[in-house]
Amino acid sequence: MRILTLNPGSSSMKVSLVEDGESVHAETWAAAEAVSDERAVREAIERWGRPQAIAVRFVHGGSRPGPALVDSELLRQLERLGTLAPLHQPLSVDIARLVRAALPDLPVVACFDTAFHSGLPEAASRYALPRAWTAQNRLRRYGFHGLSCQYSARRCAELLAASDVQMLCCHLGAGVSVTAIRNGRSVDTSMGFTPLEGAVMATRSGSVDPGLLLHVLTTGEADVDSLADTLYHRSGLAGMTGTSGDLREVLAVRAAGEDSAETAVAVYLHRLRREIGAAVTSLDRLDAVVFTGGVSEHQPGLVGELVDGLGVLGLRTDPARLAGSGDRVISPPEAPVTLFAVTAREDLELAREAAALLGATAPA
Repeated sequence: MRILTLNPGSSSMKVSLVEDGESVHAETWAAAEAVSDERAVREAIERWGRPQAIAVRFVHGGSRPGPALVDSELLRQLERLGTLAPLHQPLSVDIARLVRAALPDLPVVACFDTAFHSGLPEAASRYALPRAWTAQNRLRRYGFHGLSCQYSARRCAELLAASDVQMLCCHLGAGVSVTAIRNGRSVDTSMGFTPLEGAVMATRSGSVDPGLLLHVLTTGEADVDSLADTLYHRSGLAGMTGTSGDLREVLAVRAAGEDSAETAVAVYLHRLRREIGAAVTSLDRLDAVVFTGGVSEHQPGLVGELVDGLGVLGLRTDPARLAGSGDRVISPPEAPVTLFAVTAREDLELAREAAALLGATAPA
């Protein structure tokens, strides 16, 4: 089945044509241009050939356990979730509206990052808040990066030639999350009600004591809107260093001897190790850890630094393997836990989910 996958980010959109489980064409577009001009989608179809369906990634799907056909009502519902994922959700809604209008005869499928975590145990999904707040099961931990985690879990099982795998998926990109996966199912994850919770990220703060935020609001140092902007856009590595938050820039500044960058990377790694240590406790054993996402792919040295501080969990890297490319083992043969570097392939998961929903045989 030929499926055009659209994966909007905060400033760009990855576009891939997947045919029978393989990406045959791929490009990255500027997000603003893709939304403002439907010709980008039309021209891609003219170059690549007409797909049978279009799949769009949505960061937040609420409580939905799987993909859904896009219609006007679904888009209205997803638009209301925009405040919970402001870096991505509005763009996904705009893109889905555009392709429905431009190509009304093609089915459009919405695939949700939250769906992979929809079966989280209550102990992992519930906040310790009053029952009056949580009774409708809306104010809870949803989890994100689900499409990436789902692909990583599938790929890890293939590489291990095993089906009974207990593993961690560490998605390291502009956003950062750690997910505990038991036999292909998410059992705990570091992100929560929004993609702000958990580890330190490029421009996002990660978890912050709510008391600190209340203090900032009550003392007038920030109002709600400016606080939201700070937590999403001006915190994390960017806030600590005065850079864009891109790890390439942060690491370059650190290499130049800047103390703020040295501290920022130390905080980033410390908080990430804490999330990894916490996630392990949701498993009966630890068979593997998968590192995926842009940082994992392009900054292997930082992955090595991260793992150097996780020896207590039996995690070790092999420098020669770490410096390799493609999906690979990056731990030494004698290590008690197998570590993998896996390229994030959300496009293949988007196509798989769309094909399954539309009644076709899911790509193998």
